[in-house]
Amino acid sequence: MKIAFLALPVMAILIFGTIPLPYAAAQFQAGGVSLPGDPTWFAGKGLKKGDFFSYSMCHVDYKECSPFEMDIWIKGDTKSGTEDKWLTEVVVYDGNKVIKGEMDLGKLAPEPSGGSTDLSVYRGAFKSSIVWLSAFANGYDDGGAKGPKKFSQKSWGKIGNIGGEQIIPTSIEKVTVKAGTYDTVLVTWKTGGAVSKVWVVDGFPFPVKAQAYTHVSSGIPPPEYKFELLEYKQNVQQDPFTDILSDTANPELKNCPKTDSLTTSIKKPTEKFSYQIHAYYSPEYPVQGCPMKWQFDFLSKYHDTEFLNQVQYDLIVVDDKFTLPPLRSVAKDQGYDYLYSPSGLSTIDMIVQQPPGTAHFVVYVYGLAPQGIVPSSPLDYLIIDLPISAKTGSSDNPSQNIPAWIKTNAKWWAEGKIDDNSFVQGIQFLIKERIMKIPQTAQGSGSGSNQIPAWIKTNAKWWAEGKIDDNSFVQGIQFLIKEGIMKIPQAAQDSESSGYVPQNLFD
Repeated sequence: MKIAFLALPVMAILIFGTIPLPYAAAQFQAGGVSLPGDPTWFAGKGLKKGDFFSYSMCHVDYKECSPFEMDIWIKGDTKSGTEDKWLTEVVVYDGNKVIKGEMDLGKLAPEPSGGSTDLSVYRGAFKSSIVWLSAFANGYDDGGAKGPKKFSQKSWGKIGNIGGEQIIPTSIEKVTVKAGTYDTVLVTWKTGGAVSKVWVVDGFPFPVKAQAYTHVSSGIPPPEYKFELLEYKQNVQQDPFTDILSDTANPELKNCPKTDSLTTSIKKPTEKFSYQIHAYYSPEYPVQGCPMKWQFDFLSKYHDTEFLNQVQYDLIVVDDKFTLPPLRSVAKDQGYDYLYSPSGLSTIDMIVQQPPGTAHFVVYVYGLAPQGIVPSSPLDYLIIDLPISAKTGSSDNPSQNIPAWIKTNAKWWAEGKIDDNSFVQGIQFLIKERIMKIPQTAQGSGSGSNQIPAWIKTNAKWWAEGKIDDNSFVQGIQFLIKEGIMKIPQAAQDSESSGYVPQNLFD
């Protein structure tokens, strides 16, 4: 009997052909859970005016699942053509950015549409994560396959038309998120080697938590999206965002350059030639207190068109002596030990905190490995020195009416066309004429112009070309004084323009 039992499937395969295993497995997945009253659910069910939701979320299509917070307030009713919709007010907190605007949500399927263009990428992330289940469970109760779904159903549908995985109500779970503890139905589907999970609450419009993965044929699948409910309120009648300013309306960012165009870039191997990095940044001349955008392409050292995968890295800022710990870590700013790029292409938005002068940015690559795994590949880094300017109209500018020949001298000195003494004569003139005042600086010990760091001459050239302001240039002079490389008798600071000429500024 055992032989006959085993032979039957073999005969079936011979008669009907080979059965694709993924398809066969998908067909036999079944779930369903029992709740009192056998209720139905769909995305957006029970949504009403005055509801307020706050979610922490991410999606792979936006900065490779970098987290942001999205707050949504159901303001009231609106119409789009003949369709009834909800009008919502939205605020997104994305790192240092604040984006405020509106979007519409359908009442039968709460997919977002319309509204503020500044919210477009976040609207897309919301559609593909928090309301993703509306593709299988929505309010179109017309007898079709995509209407309200019972939790007791064995399957809510398949992903894809042929061989797709089943969307299954799997079990009842008590889940705690920041907004509270909920009795949920766990809805799952298989994605490559992982199980994607969404936690749904009966009678609640949106899921309270999710962890979904992208489909990969091998290896560890990276996250597709994640979200968690941070806060929920009902009957909020007054606009909760009245006192919140979007970046576009923030007076502190009034004179800031735009970061729309990533046209300025640096492409170099890392210090130990372990990797190549193509770093794009905007604006071309960063400004203290203003937004700055980066894009990093992590490339193979052998082929500059081959992207590296699973890059663990950080963007740090160090002082002039390149000491650690750094002055700033973008990963630490975001609450992480390191930043992670599954694809090797990563973007960062930040507010420039460094004062005017030269900022030493360092792309610090810890290695290549999945998240949570210590990399075995080498640690390496790339230093990017950029001039930081003060905002237009800043009152910190220490000088006025600098003659053109002074800046020409500074540029020639930086390019090695004139010697140190010629450059010093220009500085002496500025001090003598009280055009430039060097703030009191503790005089260090040291000698020899051969100790002048390269970034000082770079500063001088950028100052001459108008890329950094006078204050930034003065900070370089202060550094030389502090390190004992440049000598300025204190009398020079207090002298009137009466013929006093300081001694040579360099030993």
